[in-house]
Amino acid sequence: MVGSGMGNAIENQYRPDDVSLPGETLLDTLTALGMSQAELAEQTGRSRKRINEIIKGKAPITQDFALDLERVLGVPASFWINREDHYRRNVEILNDSGRQPESRPE
Repeated sequence: MVGSGMGNAIENQYRPDDVSLPGETLLDTLTALGMSQAELAEQTGRSRKRINEIIKGKAPITQDFALDLERVLGVPASFWINREDHYRRNVEILNDSGRQPESRPE
């Protein structure tokens, strides 16, 4: 037998080189729909500052906000929740490996 593969599970574990912010996906979606951050703020009842914080990764996409995004943008809330969870998990993996996500331009 050429090995059980058990040792390879850790060796072959996914380690991202970088992660993209969920806010980047939100910004791309707004751009595709021709909607401004201000319009999104108004339609979701959030402040412009809060929308900008989410886009820049300074605030997370919460379940409540994901539901608002589904209502306003037509993109399922599960997509936004999964996008945020995926981002957080990958940041943790990078941090555990001693690396930091690349900083994004302001």
